[in-house]
Amino acid sequence: MIALETHDLTVTYRKRPVLYGIDVVIPEGNLIGIVGPNGAGKSTLIKAVMGVVRSTGGWVKVFGKPVKESLKRIGYVPQRESIDWEFPVTVMDVALMGTYGKLGPFRWVGEEQRRRAREALERVGMLPYAKRQIGNLSGGQQQRVFLARALAQDSDLYLMDEPFAGVDAATESAIVELLKELRSQGKTVIVVHHDLQSAREYFDMLLLLNMRLVAFGPTAEVFTTELLQKTYGGRLTILSEMAEKAAREGTGKLHPKNEP
Repeated sequence: MIALETHDLTVTYRKRPVLYGIDVVIPEGNLIGIVGPNGAGKSTLIKAVMGVVRSTGGWVKVFGKPVKESLKRIGYVPQRESIDWEFPVTVMDVALMGTYGKLGPFRWVGEEQRRRAREALERVGMLPYAKRQIGNLSGGQQQRVFLARALAQDSDLYLMDEPFAGVDAATESAIVELLKELRSQGKTVIVVHHDLQSAREYFDMLLLLNMRLVAFGPTAEVFTTELLQKTYGGRLTILSEMAEKAAREGTGKLHPKNEP
């Protein structure tokens, strides 16, 4: 079964194209990373799939249907930077938001929705913080709460925009295990990601993007010097130097978005 399909998907900002003719077919039940240099359109791609950003060409299908007919099957985790952390809501309030999409008209949140929200918070280790204001949490805790919101949706396709950004090692490890758990349940998870080294370790498939689709396929097939060079251009040399330095320092991290 095809989880996500795009054809000639194009997005422009102020008449300037930022995504050109993206054709991709993503099979369900996989853990997929979207990688590419800063400004490559990675976040724009998943926003266009969701309809959050208006496309100027092409189409999107989710499980064989137009995306507007499939929104209830999609869970979305936005970038932390796009969220107003001063908004006065609790951790439980945020988790409950994930249940709204499947409520019928004129229905209020009930015990069933609260149970789903509690279970989602427990899965990410945030149930003890249910009554805490979201703005009073650490960055890693905030990210876990928004993962819980997505889990409460009980979706079939998850789109996550940099879920590892600004989190500590323990949270990153917990998120990876959660993503693998979702995959084992037959879910499809698509993640915008920046760390090339962990991308090779975390994902079954990689989508290499630099405004155009460079390559998409099993990680072992597309994580090659040739394709990465096409994706990152001259930055790949800098990334290789970063990799050697990170190895010496014991961090093992490459973060392309921090490159000049």
